Amino acid sequence: MPRNFPITLKCVALTLFVFGSVFTTLAQSNFTSKTIGIGVVVADLNRSLDFYVNGIGMVKTGSFTINEEFSKRSGLANGTSAAVTILKLENSPEATDWKLMSFNTKASHPKPKVIQDDTGMQYITINVKALKPIVERLKQMNVPFLGSTPTPLNDKAHFVLVQDPDGTFIELIGPLE
Repeated sequence: MPRNFPITLKCVALTLFVFGSVFTTLAQSNFTSKTIGIGVVVADLNRSLDFYVNGIGMVKTGSFTINEEFSKRSGLANGTSAAVTILKLENSPEATDWKLMSFNTKASHPKPKVIQDDTGMQYITINVKALKPIVERLKQMNVPFLGSTPTPLNDKAHFVLVQDPDGTFIELIGPLE
């Protein structure tokens, strides 16, 4: 074995570390935010707001309207205006935007009964500090619970599955209390 093997190994390790850091920085340099804003088209904006704000516990952080001209020019909705309400788990810049958009029309496909009934974005996962208050609010709102929930995941966390008014599955994970 060569005498300078430990030095060569250190050089290789340092080189890999530097290039790894550069590649990581380059890969992340295309984005101005580390969160993704998620837009969900809903049939009834008020009903969905009630579910997410009063049931789940999200907070409304803003709203805007997409007018006909922008809708057509952007290719977003072919000239149809829409109201958009922004919700977050907490009102902070680091929190993901959950944007509810409504055209006041029903879905053109049936509401999924199980997650594999459709393709595309089917569910979100929300980690909570305590499930009990959310479960109680959802029960008061007559939101059906799917499966045998709350289902224990381990000695600290449980899993609850519900659907929003339009069929998006909502996984709630956390301790019961």
